[in-house]
Amino acid sequence: MLNRIGIVVKPNKPDAIALASDLVGWLGQRNIQVFLDEAIAQTVNHSLSCPRSEISRLVDLLIVLGGDGTLLSAVRAMEGNNIPILGVNLGGLGFLTEITLEELYPVLGQILAGKMETKRRMKLCATVLRRGERVNTYPVLNDVVITKGVLARIINLRNCIDGAYVTTYRGDGVIISTPTGSTAYSLAAGGPIVYPSMDSILITPICPHTLTNRPLLISDRATVEFTLESEESDVHLTLDGQVGYPLHPFDQVLVTKAKDYVVFVKSPFKDYFEILRTKLKWGER
Repeated sequence: MLNRIGIVVKPNKPDAIALASDLVGWLGQRNIQVFLDEAIAQTVNHSLSCPRSEISRLVDLLIVLGGDGTLLSAVRAMEGNNIPILGVNLGGLGFLTEITLEELYPVLGQILAGKMETKRRMKLCATVLRRGERVNTYPVLNDVVITKGVLARIINLRNCIDGAYVTTYRGDGVIISTPTGSTAYSLAAGGPIVYPSMDSILITPICPHTLTNRPLLISDRATVEFTLESEESDVHLTLDGQVGYPLHPFDQVLVTKAKDYVVFVKSPFKDYFEILRTKLKWGER
């Protein structure tokens, strides 16, 4: 039985804030305790305010109103609390927030009636080593990206998998993604679409100097290591397209499967392939 529900909203989006206000009233009529992201609680209902980092530890379900970016931000704040997430798409292209505004209340009705299907998505853990010492560790749902700055030259990234040398990528960078992230930056860089329930890691080079460098799909049990062999100072590590970290020459980036995972509420109205057809406009002329 769901008794406590959290709501995270894309800030500075009036229609999302208005929807959150309506949703608070709808849930209150059903005796559901609501926790509001403090970023919008001042506008909707201050008494329900809760820091985003705390919400996932207090609720049975998290509703995210916005787009994929809002959902990725909410996942990052959850810190391993695997409560179900209901993503409601109020933006443009959204693969993670698959519930539409029109479907929100029918889906919530089914959830409160005990008819909730969920799906698990794997995460990655990226660790930066500098002179052999760990300097930062980041969890990601979509992808880890190593890329050069605007004015930087081609960079060299030495790649090893489970300690075995694979190749040295020369180009603009590389994307290491989960199956969930295969429809994000990796797809734009020419990577394949990987079915999201698969446990695997996808490596996609960005504008490789050697055209024979191609995306590589490997086991989720592997440890992926990249060493920046260029002396360029304008190279960055980007996590889920939202968090950036500058890399120094000869820094190492280790990527492994995270110990925790993300749980999404499954849409009762559409399957994954219908979402692909809609988002990617397959079959249209």
